[in-house]
Amino acid sequence: MKKKYIIYLVLSAFVGITIAYIDSQPNWDDTGITVFMILSTSAFFGFLTNYKPWLIALAVSSWIPLWAIGVTHNYAGFVALIPGFIGAFVGYFIKKTMSKPRISK
Repeated sequence: MKKKYIIYLVLSAFVGITIAYIDSQPNWDDTGITVFMILSTSAFFGFLTNYKPWLIALAVSSWIPLWAIGVTHNYAGFVALIPGFIGAFVGYFIKKTMSKPRISK
């Protein structure tokens, strides 16, 4: 793996842990903002990389299900993986389409 990709992967995992920490607070009850944070973070890091967006999605969004299963024994946290994968692949494909050479007529 490239050094730059590993740095992005570590940063995305750090942001994902931060999102999971915020989401696990007792007074936090705003799922929409959590979903938006996961979606936008994974899209941002998916856009920055050009290699394995699924790993970026897992690095960002896997912390909420891990927390939900480990602490509350609730498997509904796996739903948080969906916006992570959507965001990472959307960012990845936007970058791929922007980097294609355009043929002018």
